[in-house]
Amino acid sequence: MLLIHCPYCDATRPEVEFAYGGQAHIARPLDPSSTTDEQWRDHLYIRVNPRGIHAERWRHIHGCGRFFNAIRDTVSDKFVTTYKAGEPRPELTEKEGAR
Repeated sequence: MLLIHCPYCDATRPEVEFAYGGQAHIARPLDPSSTTDEQWRDHLYIRVNPRGIHAERWRHIHGCGRFFNAIRDTVSDKFVTTYKAGEPRPELTEKEGAR
């Protein structure tokens, strides 16, 4: 079982309390009506799927209910760090998994 740290509750809880929310730090179009169909499709559906370190959104559904961001290694499934939504992505050291 994975344990995930919620930065709002400041608690580490089992993964069953959380829901995956997709890729983090996606730039939303300022004016969606001015985008082409292809640009809008790409914005809605095309995501990176890296092998290794990845920034993701998670929601603590059985806790505070808030969304937060996490850096997770998709190879080992290990959470490197979690941080509040709206905060910039933290810089990782080589030891933490920066690639």
